[in-house]
Amino acid sequence: MIEKILLAVSGLGHAEEMLKTFADLPAAKRAKITVLHVVPGQTTAESMTAKWEEGGKILANAIQYLNLDPSRVSSILRQGEPKDVVCQVADEIEADLIIMGSRGLKRLQSILSNSVSQYVFQLSSRPMLLVKDDIYVKKINRVMVAIDSSDSAKHCLKLALFLMQDLKGAELFLANVNTDWMGKSNKPDFNPADNPVLAAAAAEAKKYGVPVRCVSSSGTSGQEGIATTSGRAGQEICRLAEENNIDLLLMGSPDRRPSIAKSFVDLDRLLGASLSDYVRVNATCPVLLARTEAA
Repeated sequence: MIEKILLAVSGLGHAEEMLKTFADLPAAKRAKITVLHVVPGQTTAESMTAKWEEGGKILANAIQYLNLDPSRVSSILRQGEPKDVVCQVADEIEADLIIMGSRGLKRLQSILSNSVSQYVFQLSSRPMLLVKDDIYVKKINRVMVAIDSSDSAKHCLKLALFLMQDLKGAELFLANVNTDWMGKSNKPDFNPADNPVLAAAAAEAKKYGVPVRCVSSSGTSGQEGIATTSGRAGQEICRLAEENNIDLLLMGSPDRRPSIAKSFVDLDRLLGASLSDYVRVNATCPVLLARTEAA
């Protein structure tokens, strides 16, 4: 399922660290890695030469740090607008996953600062694993999937089960935020069988022999400062991930735009109105966003 990974590096080391951890998963042992660094255009030939030399060193250092089988790794140094080139190369190599760092900028701030990860998140249909600058990358053992009845959530569950195959000591957390479950959030007597969404997901996971723990929240506590429904749900997902010491969080990011508008930015995400955007910005662990397109 994940045979080709695109790693976009900037020289800061966060994405490289995540890739090295991810590559240790048994399910990713045979994946081909393409390491990409993009050199922005420069005003003079001298500065361009300097940037190319710097980019070559960044690629060499990244490959040395990864210390993977050379037959699995290739590198690309390309000039252009970074946010455009990442999308282009991902399509060229038919990447199954994009891994890149993120400053975790919020809402319009990311637009005004020309955030590369935010732009790629908007326009690429490929799964993305984002690593914020301020988080600690840990060995992947505790994986959480944000579960609801959507196709994108089901897709994330399948992806998580793929990644966790043959992963010893791993545990899968299924998190569902449902405002109908008032007063039943995380109580000791909570029975996941009473929540049909969690029950179905847990049954699917058990087919693969993956240890499962279900967590549910009504999303009603500590939410006074969050005005939108997606913000309240996002806050609860982030809280559950932090409380359960999650190493990797997966959630769906459905594309609601018609096909004619795929090349345009989704304003809901840019303005922070989407659940996935809230979690991308606020989660304290790496976040893997997987998208299924709407008809």
